[in-house]
Amino acid sequence: MAEDLDTYTHLPLTIDPQSKSISLLASSGLSSVQTRALESELAALNALHRSLHSLDAPHLVPPPPIPVNPKRSAQVSKLRDSGNAEYKKQKYSEAAKFYTLGIQMALARPLWEPSQLVREEVHSLFSNRAQAHMWMQEWPEAAVDAEASVEAKRVGNAKAWFRRGKSLLEMGRLEEAREWVGRALEVEGEEKELAELGREIEKRLEAKNAGAGAGAE
Repeated sequence: MAEDLDTYTHLPLTIDPQSKSISLLASSGLSSVQTRALESELAALNALHRSLHSLDAPHLVPPPPIPVNPKRSAQVSKLRDSGNAEYKKQKYSEAAKFYTLGIQMALARPLWEPSQLVREEVHSLFSNRAQAHMWMQEWPEAAVDAEASVEAKRVGNAKAWFRRGKSLLEMGRLEEAREWVGRALEVEGEEKELAELGREIEKRLEAKNAGAGAGAE
């Protein structure tokens, strides 16, 4: 019964093949109280079925939403292209603004649209904005954007891996940079720029450790 969800009770029900209404067989073996309670629930269920069945056909099932809004896709692409155009003019602040608008538009997609589409859009926008921040020597902002790009797309995104590693290096966070680039090489393989960045980080760490050792003497 409905009041005891932890217990399964097999009920002798039957369904009318024409009306599809559900009823209780006479030989149910239930007490009179249980029978009245069950018949009351079945009456409510049958009434709901009749009310739904009486609706006009167009209202039975709502139309499915459009899987992807092509206008939004075009707008996101246009904002990215506008950002790229400003970047080529070395107007990095303006480029970052266009990338930001593109990110906001992509992230505002309805939940029924494919999440993979959003990831594809934002990974390039975050990576591009990270590069714009790097040219303006805004290393913390670049590091955050590059990491967001990697979160959206881990494999096949060597530029974003590199940009965060480079930003960490420029901030002097050498141990973090080494760990990050190590993970990047595991994911992306021996990608040339990442491998070179890794060697640069190791040299900086060696120089730092050598300086610390000389100071200790």
